[in-house]
Amino acid sequence: MIYPLSKLVKIMYGKNQKEVLDVNGKYPIYGTGGLIAYSNKYLYDKPSVLIGRKGTINKVKYVEKPFWTVDTLFYTIINEEYVLPKYLYYKMLTLNLDYYNEGTTIPSLRKETLYRIELDIPSIITQKKCIKILGDIDKKIKLNEEINNNLFNLIKNNYLKMQENMSEFENVKLKDIADISSGKRPKNKGVEYSIPLVGASGIMSYTEEYNSDSDILVIGRVGTLGVVQRYFEKIWLSDNTLTIKTIYSNVLENYLNYVDYQSLNRGSTQPLITQKDISNLYIKFNEKEFNKFEDEVTNLRKKIELNNKQNKILEQLRDTLLPKLMNGEIDLDNIEI
Repeated sequence: MIYPLSKLVKIMYGKNQKEVLDVNGKYPIYGTGGLIAYSNKYLYDKPSVLIGRKGTINKVKYVEKPFWTVDTLFYTIINEEYVLPKYLYYKMLTLNLDYYNEGTTIPSLRKETLYRIELDIPSIITQKKCIKILGDIDKKIKLNEEINNNLFNLIKNNYLKMQENMSEFENVKLKDIADISSGKRPKNKGVEYSIPLVGASGIMSYTEEYNSDSDILVIGRVGTLGVVQRYFEKIWLSDNTLTIKTIYSNVLENYLNYVDYQSLNRGSTQPLITQKDISNLYIKFNEKEFNKFEDEVTNLRKKIELNNKQNKILEQLRDTLLPKLMNGEIDLDNIEI
């Protein structure tokens, strides 16, 4: 049966996370690039498909536990009379949401446009069979994500212990231990290219060139502030980002998560921080302790990246199966549920 998306879901706006940010919070805050922080409150507590409103619009996400979404990310209230939340997620993975982009400089989606999308939805029994086939892949992806979350928490705890035990230090400016610069606007961008185009909150699109191919930290300069990203592969850093390159990447990745970016905001119509203000931030520095932390954390960070790479492979396998399942190319008669 073919339904417009308006029959299947109610699309809801995310909200600014400033007032609910809590490093000890138990509810994940999602941006268009993925998990960005934690909150002491949640926006919604039922299974939902998340759709990028601005920035990264071509990667839907699925969540089952209470969560918060930032204002660049839609969440959905799903009508389970017609579609199971997990099946809707799989179905929407097959869509090219870039086709519905209505932005000029920044990819954007509107609720009204999304509501008009029509989807062919089979019976609930068939939906359950598709979910069963893809379940094992998703379970492994989720396990890797849980392992990574535990590793990130371990790294964060080690960082906080280092800060507490650092009895001897000097206050230095960030620019004294890192190279800080602004990204640039790419010549070309679009789905036909392969190099990720990184914006203030995640991968926005793709391009044909790269301006970084090594370990680098990224924060927003214009638009979304406070999302700390880290990349190890070839990427193009857009002009709404600030990039930070240092031998103390593990230390600064944690340090940057505790910066009060709103206090640095100089924007009137939209959030804005300057390269100079970030460069002049002070940090407690002890070379011996920093080097020790880098040595301790490097292997943990490698495990995280290995899991991320494995998840990309699993996602590709799942995405290969998806259209075949959705188009009825795979016989589901012998699948028990």
